Amino acid sequence: MEHEKFHYASLREVADRAAALNAFVPLKEDLSALYRPLAVGRLRAENRIAFQPMEGTDGTEEGAPGALTCRRYRRFAEAGPGLIWFEAVATVPEGRASAHQLYLTEQNVDDFKRLTDDIRETSLRVNGYAPILIMQATHSGRYAKPHGTPAPLIAYHCPPLEPTPLPDACVVSDDDLRRLEEAYETTARLCQRAGFDGMDVKCCHRYLACELLSAYTRPGAYGGSFENRTRFLKNCYRAARAGLADGRFFLTSRLNAYDGFAYPYGFGVREGEGIEPDMTEAIRLIRELKDEFGIPLINITMGNPYKNPHVNRPYDHGNYVPDEHPLEGVGRIMRGVSEIQHAVDVPVLGSAFSYLRQFAPNLAAGMVAGGHAALCGFGRLAFADPGFVREARERGCLDPQRVCVTCGGCAALLRAGTPAGCVVRDREVYRL
Repeated sequence: MEHEKFHYASLREVADRAAALNAFVPLKEDLSALYRPLAVGRLRAENRIAFQPMEGTDGTEEGAPGALTCRRYRRFAEAGPGLIWFEAVATVPEGRASAHQLYLTEQNVDDFKRLTDDIRETSLRVNGYAPILIMQATHSGRYAKPHGTPAPLIAYHCPPLEPTPLPDACVVSDDDLRRLEEAYETTARLCQRAGFDGMDVKCCHRYLACELLSAYTRPGAYGGSFENRTRFLKNCYRAARAGLADGRFFLTSRLNAYDGFAYPYGFGVREGEGIEPDMTEAIRLIRELKDEFGIPLINITMGNPYKNPHVNRPYDHGNYVPDEHPLEGVGRIMRGVSEIQHAVDVPVLGSAFSYLRQFAPNLAAGMVAGGHAALCGFGRLAFADPGFVREARERGCLDPQRVCVTCGGCAALLRAGTPAGCVVRDREVYRL
């Protein structure tokens, strides 16, 4: 089905269109399922709404939170989600995605602690509870720009992502991977001191840990077999665990279950079956992370925001027109999340709800009520209208004049390395 812009005036119109497309889009008019608490390990999320790790590109050059960083998270805290999945924070300076990506160090850990304290105090004052706070620890890999210009570090040469092959010197060595693993011990120790409840070993959107999951063609200890392709991720977990002192602090991941590229260049597919999603290895990996590290939840996403963004965030406006209807993209990730949730004994946080605008909470409620996901994550909608959490609870619906319109403006700002936010609903602060 050809791409089609959002035009739905009612929930019934969305449901009918999804049914015509055979897209898995479970909608529910009653939103009460979103406002039930959930146990996450030893902690409790007061509702099933999570704010996803949307980067603001507004840290200081030293990596500390900047004024806009603090403004954004104060707005998130006032909104009252049960969980805030804090944006990507670099583990090493050369792994930063921009000169203003956050980077947690001994010198700025107190700045992060003041921010996490402010988030909790603000939410307690406004909502009567504090959200669970998870920090995303990352190495940007092939998308590293620590000084504002590309400085890629890649797991292997990937033709779909390299129209012009990158120099062989960009391929990270096994020795360097071992050094990068060790950095997660320091990051985890600082993350705990900074006041977070848990740390995400980021493994999504084709950043370094994620890219290694599809390193079928890479020789040596980090490529080929499933055991080798997951070695870096698991070793990062082991290093992080060695840096922890408090048993309440937990580890988890935002995980790409599907990249959207055919074998041997994409995770979540089978050899000879093109780009048809297959959750087998993602399910196996989550089970192994639960068995060895006791992860209390997993955050599932798909695609690559640099190459095929329609896979992880279906849109109306972008730099290309996808060859599928946006509801087919929504249905693909919902079906994958559901398959994983029914296969693993771990609460699954789903993604890609914002495309449905004012009906996004209805999809989230359908996923939770149907047992297809335990929590639902919002990124673009949280940028546009963080107050939707309370609005949906109090009114049972959202104002279409305040929601995200999936224009891609926030992503354009991020790619440009400038402070990112909603250029439509927060235009006094953010402009293209």
